[in-house]
Amino acid sequence: QVQFVESGGGLVQPGGSLRISCAASGFTFSSYAMSWYRQAPGKERELVAFITSAGGSTIYADSVNGRFTISRDNAKNTVYLQMNSLKPEDTAVYYCHARPYGMDYWGKGTLVTVSS
Repeated sequence: QVQFVESGGGLVQPGGSLRISCAASGFTFSSYAMSWYRQAPGKERELVAFITSAGGSTIYADSVNGRFTISRDNAKNTVYLQMNSLKPEDTAVYYCHARPYGMDYWGKGTLVTVSS
């Protein structure tokens, strides 16, 4: 079955950096685009970053453009989100997402807290 396991979240000070990962299984990872979403307390889930199946194209939310970088390693079935210049408003649970077989699949998320 399709599974995503996110890791790498934690507490970081404003201005700091963090890299989170999502290990995928249960489908042909290299054939599908991948996305990172986030959900802050009391807010709706929002798209943060998107990467095509081969990694040749990426899209970012305006709020993170220039600070976050999405990448993937198809040999390791893993997608990454490098987050730099973190701000308190980046505090959220971060989820990876894909749509293999025409259905939405989500991981359980990893919590990123930006606070001094």
